[in-house]
Amino acid sequence: MTRALVLLAFTPLMTQAANYTIQKTTLDSVEVFILRDEARATEVRIAPSVGNNSYEMTVKGKRVFWTPYQSVGEFAAKPVHLGNPLLWPWANRIDGTAYYANGKKYLLNTELGNVRPGPNNTPIHGLLTFTKLWSVVKAEAGDGAAVLTARIEYWRRPELMAQFPFAHNIEMTYRLKNGALEVETVIENLSSDTMPVSLGYHPYFQVNDAPRNEWRVHLPAKDKLTLSNRLIPTGERQPNPYADPQSLNGVVLDDVMDGLTRDADGFARFWVEGKKERITVEYGPKYTVAVVYAPAGRGFVCFEPMTGITNAFNAAQAGWYQGLQSVAPGSTWRETFRVVPSGY
Repeated sequence: MTRALVLLAFTPLMTQAANYTIQKTTLDSVEVFILRDEARATEVRIAPSVGNNSYEMTVKGKRVFWTPYQSVGEFAAKPVHLGNPLLWPWANRIDGTAYYANGKKYLLNTELGNVRPGPNNTPIHGLLTFTKLWSVVKAEAGDGAAVLTARIEYWRRPELMAQFPFAHNIEMTYRLKNGALEVETVIENLSSDTMPVSLGYHPYFQVNDAPRNEWRVHLPAKDKLTLSNRLIPTGERQPNPYADPQSLNGVVLDDVMDGLTRDADGFARFWVEGKKERITVEYGPKYTVAVVYAPAGRGFVCFEPMTGITNAFNAAQAGWYQGLQSVAPGSTWRETFRVVPSGY
């Protein structure tokens, strides 16, 4: 067999091509797609109805993504940040309940109930983190990968358009290939105006062969942005103060990092390692900023791929931030990041 295509109308569903398989199943009353790379004993579980989150990734049964739960049912019943949450249509925080795009001021309607207030009146992480609106449009296992694509026709949802009134479609593709998980995001601008792009992910990682205080991290960035007491960039920056590698023993990270250092292929590579296990997060060229988060007393570290700094919309309007990306009317924005485990 050279290729197997999943017909989504068939349930339950299992397809296989050479090394890769994909299975559609129901766990704890939650629809789940399971992508497997048999040769590398790697498995990814995705719940489209809970933010299309790849809530679990394991290698030889050992976790790559962190979760505080034992089952997807617990996650669906009480969604919290774990696995790989999407942050859209704004990543991280906005410094109030209004933002600027194309020189115009847009107000957030907090009474609609879909804006997370965040601490100190800083709306946080966009509108789609736990949404049920994703529709799976492709699920297939071929000789080269196991692939799942899901889509939201954002422009059809009045409660979303009220907060970010740019008509668009958004697609996420998970691609398990050669033991690595690639996450591709595509945004199609259907509106008549240029659409600003403040997109990010907030993945939670853990290694299993050492306690947190023995983990080391590699942070390939030139600059660390100065943050206010509301965790909003002030416009000031300093050179990256961390060692390479940096031990997490007694260290707390909650930083916005800019000026990413890239390899010859254009990707910037952050990693965390224990004794032998390592997780590398590879940022595609349009992910220009990294938020790095490792709070005290928690067994995870987050390397968050971001298209711009926290509060990018309003920082661009203020004139001191030049890195806000956009997509022209009728055009498409596309980028990937990869999660690469090793040493398991």
